[in-house]
Amino acid sequence: MVRLIARRGAIAALLFALVASIAAPARAADDKTLLVFAAASMKTALDDIIAGYDRLQGVRVIASYAASSALARQIEQGAEADLFISADLDWMDYVEQRKLIKPETRINLLRNRIALVGPTGAKPVTIDARLNLPALLGTDGRLAMGTVTSVPAGKYGKAALEKLGLWAGVESRLAQAENVRAALALVARGEAPLGIVYTTDAAAEPGVVVLGTFPEDSHPPIVYPAAVTASSKKPAAAAFLAHLRGPSAGGAFRKQGFTVVGPSGS
Repeated sequence: MVRLIARRGAIAALLFALVASIAAPARAADDKTLLVFAAASMKTALDDIIAGYDRLQGVRVIASYAASSALARQIEQGAEADLFISADLDWMDYVEQRKLIKPETRINLLRNRIALVGPTGAKPVTIDARLNLPALLGTDGRLAMGTVTSVPAGKYGKAALEKLGLWAGVESRLAQAENVRAALALVARGEAPLGIVYTTDAAAEPGVVVLGTFPEDSHPPIVYPAAVTASSKKPAAAAFLAHLRGPSAGGAFRKQGFTVVGPSGS
């Protein structure tokens, strides 16, 4: 009986060692996989950057795009992202206050603008206090925006409309979307005659045109902060964040219409 127990113990130890040897490469491979939570408005540029980075560095970067508010709450609920890039400072502050990022890694990465967009062929307008948005929307048309209480593009849009005295005329005529790309799609599909989105999103959608850009002083500065999450243990996360500040990534961001902050913007 003792010999049988010893033999079973030896077999168990051998199996454990075998499993460990198989699992080790899997863990190492996992160290070369990064999950980036990024604002939906970054998709076009960031997809291009990731494709080039994967080829050069052998690191698999997976991007999950959504409204910054949704991503911040997912991180709060335990989502194991390695990096978070928000479309405004408020949601980065939200996760930092909850100790969900490594504050020493936090940087301001990009700036952006918001614009009024319409279908291809629509005529440009001057965006100021004299703009008659209800007339442009027509009898039943709605203004597509990100949700104005949480989605950064929606918050910026509401702030600009309030500053210009235009909010009261459209407050009851909004088509609020879960993120800025969803708002853009409503205009591109003809489901809304007008929308407020980032200029970078308008550049990525051939089905819309920019009718006018909102004055920069009509809303808070549109800043995209980025940081490594507190839960990430991967050195590759900081390396990819550094790459986003470099000249190659900077070129891709500028091509899409972003203003680059920091080293690659100089």
